[in-house]
Amino acid sequence: MSAGVIQKMRTKATSPVEYQLPIGETLLGLNALLGRELEIEFCGEIFCLNCGRKTNKSFNQGHCYPCLKRLAACDQCIIKPELCHFHEGTCREPEWGQAHCLQPHIVYLANSSGLKVGVTRATQVPTRWIDQGASQALPIFEVSERRIAGLLEVAIRTVVSDRTAWQRMLKGVPDPLDLVAERERLLAQAGPAISRVTEAINPGQVRLMEDASPVQIQYPVSQYPQKISALNIDKTPRVSGRLIGIKGQYLILDSGVLNVRKFGGYNIILSI
Repeated sequence: MSAGVIQKMRTKATSPVEYQLPIGETLLGLNALLGRELEIEFCGEIFCLNCGRKTNKSFNQGHCYPCLKRLAACDQCIIKPELCHFHEGTCREPEWGQAHCLQPHIVYLANSSGLKVGVTRATQVPTRWIDQGASQALPIFEVSERRIAGLLEVAIRTVVSDRTAWQRMLKGVPDPLDLVAERERLLAQAGPAISRVTEAINPGQVRLMEDASPVQIQYPVSQYPQKISALNIDKTPRVSGRLIGIKGQYLILDSGVLNVRKFGGYNIILSI
């Protein structure tokens, strides 16, 4: 039995991906639990992952309301990087912005539930791809800051979505794609929109990663469910089932799937 406040699962880019669940003061290895019966009980307490205060409701995957309104990490521009306003001098936390937004970012293609475009800090490769449940990924551009990455993502999503259909992602491995060919197709089709972005910035701020190779990612899944049923410990404080897989930030049980990241800050008891 393990007990305590949980956070998003930590991963190592092995094959298959290695997962650990931070719970209380321990890191619980999850891969070895495949095939085992688990019971997860929500104890009724939620704590902010930033300030530690007890909160009646979790916002933005583990924050209390004051932190939601105060932290730059909870600003709208984190979801929509093209809205980054650091250059306007209105960042909620300029030092945080310097450390996280004014750093090299990657614009990438991924195949999770199908082809999508996305953005992440260069230091978050391949963690971001794993968290999204991508089976393949390919960097396209390396840029100097988050806002430029967001503008390029907007340009490319005139041709391809930036969304992951999480239910489809959890139902199996997507058909493999030739991501290099897809990159060339998208660069051609979105070329005018991309040019409008690159022409408005300094040339050294964008690098096309022509020599990048696709990354293949495998997950510890023994069986994919035919039907996706989301487990919600707010509504059902005790859930149980046999662990049949882990993908993205989801525990796949034979009774349903649990989005661990959604319940960050929840105090739980996990029994095996």
